[in-house]
Amino acid sequence: MIDRYSTPELRALWSEASKYRAWLKVELSAMDAQATLGEVPREAHTELVAASERDPLDEAFAARVAEIEAVTRHDIVAFTTALSERYGDAARFIHHGLTSTDVVDTAQNLLLDESLALVTEDVRALREVCRTQAATYKHTPTVGRTHGIHAEPMTFGLKFLNWMSTLDRDLERLHAARERIRVVMLSGSVGTYAHVSPQVEEMVAAAWGWRVALVTNQTLARDRHAEVLSALAIFGTTLEKIAVEIRHLQRSEVREAMEPFGAGQKGSSSMPHKKNPILTENVTGLTRLLRGYLVTGLENVPLWHERDISHSSAERVILPDAVQAASYAARRLTGVLKNLVVFPERMLKNLNDLGGLVFSQRVLHLLIDDRGMAREAAYAIVQRNALQSWETGEGLRDLLKRDPENPLTDDDLDRAFDLQWYLREVDHTFRRFGL
Repeated sequence: MIDRYSTPELRALWSEASKYRAWLKVELSAMDAQATLGEVPREAHTELVAASERDPLDEAFAARVAEIEAVTRHDIVAFTTALSERYGDAARFIHHGLTSTDVVDTAQNLLLDESLALVTEDVRALREVCRTQAATYKHTPTVGRTHGIHAEPMTFGLKFLNWMSTLDRDLERLHAARERIRVVMLSGSVGTYAHVSPQVEEMVAAAWGWRVALVTNQTLARDRHAEVLSALAIFGTTLEKIAVEIRHLQRSEVREAMEPFGAGQKGSSSMPHKKNPILTENVTGLTRLLRGYLVTGLENVPLWHERDISHSSAERVILPDAVQAASYAARRLTGVLKNLVVFPERMLKNLNDLGGLVFSQRVLHLLIDDRGMAREAAYAIVQRNALQSWETGEGLRDLLKRDPENPLTDDDLDRAFDLQWYLREVDHTFRRFGL
């Protein structure tokens, strides 16, 4: 991911040096188990642990691995060679009985686990902002829209509450995906444990509080990674859903809410009056990447026989990019919602702009329930007057009052056009969330 759309924590986590530290953690954990089983000298493991703490793998080590790999054309061979150079003779017991993918896949799981923990923190922060804003605007009337057209009254707080509820499901999916990826694979070439005892894998998993992959070939099954990317992509759709709503509400014709506009900010190089929703447009674009990464992740699942490496090159891009895009977009949207500029008066004006058309269903029900009219006849009265209101701009109530076929009294119409009647159950929905 380019620096512009990455977060500092994840940029550091997915650096080359960090990757090699994860590889070393796998190697040392396996070596620890093998030493316990008497398969390698305990002294060698102790020496390597002390050396790695005294002289941790850094960017200089990563550069040396790159130099060696330019000759070997094999990253693990380059890695183990560089380890021997750095830490001496004890490193010859590294990678004993393992195959490259044992280390690469298990270490990648370590990075994904840490990444998903960070993304989860970002989702929780976004959820908390939605919760705060839901409470703030719990009773702020606005017009609900379906198909982009005015439908019926609701409150602005309900939008935030709906987003918060969606984010709760995103958190559940991210937790499940994180659990799916927290597995250790140390089964050797083609997964037969011919050169490494199954106990090594089990001991490493127990030490980490993880599980073992119950059966593997020479690679960890990629449906696990697809599940991670799926959770991130679905989270992306939540981000986009929120972002698109803010973009619509900021339109000049609507102007019910808008992104914060900082002092000194410029909206256009040519039109000084412009205030554009650039932050939420940016979020929308990043979520498209998340869906694209998922497509590639799904295509990585079917590999040839016990393994090929057609997935490898793609994963070097999509896995770090996906978690970074999700984290960056979440933080950006959190800032937007936290500092959202809201115009309640404009919301009320827009709600009333169509002359009471949004109250048509209440009129329909009063004709049916209180006056005993057949639904078809009642609907015909309301629709006839509503369409005339659309065409002439005259208020629906005034038209109904003059309609000789309308039996509703002034008191009935007062009830029909009562805004608060539409909002009377809002508290009930909020109580479901403890608000």
